[in-house]
Amino acid sequence: MDVLPTTSYSKTDRKSRSSSKSSLNSSSKPSLFLAFFSCFAWIYIAGRLWQDAENRKLLANLLEKNSNQRPKYLTVEDKLTVFGCRDLQRRIVEAEMELTLVKSQGYLQLQQSESTSGKRLLAVIGVYTGFGSRLRRNVFRGSWMPRGDALKKLEERGVVIRFVIGRSANRGDSLDRNIDEENRTTKDFLIIDGHEEAEEELPKKAKFFFSTAVQKWDADFYVKVDDNIDIDLDALVELLESRRSQDNAYIGCMKSGEVVAEEGRPWYEPDWWKFGDEKSYFRHASGSLFILSKKFAQYININSASLKTYAYDDTSVGSWMMGLQATYIDDSRLCCSNARQDKVCSSA
Repeated sequence: MDVLPTTSYSKTDRKSRSSSKSSLNSSSKPSLFLAFFSCFAWIYIAGRLWQDAENRKLLANLLEKNSNQRPKYLTVEDKLTVFGCRDLQRRIVEAEMELTLVKSQGYLQLQQSESTSGKRLLAVIGVYTGFGSRLRRNVFRGSWMPRGDALKKLEERGVVIRFVIGRSANRGDSLDRNIDEENRTTKDFLIIDGHEEAEEELPKKAKFFFSTAVQKWDADFYVKVDDNIDIDLDALVELLESRRSQDNAYIGCMKSGEVVAEEGRPWYEPDWWKFGDEKSYFRHASGSLFILSKKFAQYININSASLKTYAYDDTSVGSWMMGLQATYIDDSRLCCSNARQDKVCSSA
């Protein structure tokens, strides 16, 4: 009788199989955890991508809707409306128009004058001088022009007299220092710091003189005098007193004359071509001595930056008067070369 074979396991075999099964179970747990985490992460990322896509779509729709409602471009009017500036712009335009009108009439006073007496002066007389004219100045101080206390008393009567001079091209040099020292002694200068004292700059000196004088002193008249003439001061004061009620006065020895077009000749005018075929100057007061009323001095002060100058100061001032409602007063007593007995000025 055959006996079936039987399988017998030893304790060693059972331990080995048990250990193998336990090892398989322990290694499968991390894999399951990683798979679960990967699945969860994929779902989360997919959800965020979907949400972002929805947000972008919604934002694009809003932008498209707003862009369709807005105008393609903004006009200046739209911008002024948005910023609330339309009314402000209107007021600015009105103010500019009023300022232009006031300027054109010469009534704008830009700076308070230094007249301490409380009443308007009769005249400010500016005597043009230069760095090399000290001897002439001393002659004037000893003749028709008062000095020291007499000069102050004349100012109390309403007449201011000053030598008018600019600054050296080399600011602060010995020329400037000498003038400053002389002025400390005599106190009879009007030193124009913004003007360069030079022969070719003489026409611009008229701008600086009238602008500075009208800001510094409140007077009825402003008188320009060359330093090569003598003046009968009493006769000049009498003449000005008689014209005090005329606020549009442009007074002097009126003349015209040929415009010199040849360079190198005396009295050459670089802008000769502006004076027409006949090449004749317009009517103007001779440069030795001429007088402007306060209104015209203010006009020069206000518009000095845009006023054209010609080769000489008298023709320059004459050109400025042409565009204004000036009353031209031709007084032969102011023709300094005349030999009349009642003349106001004469060649020194």
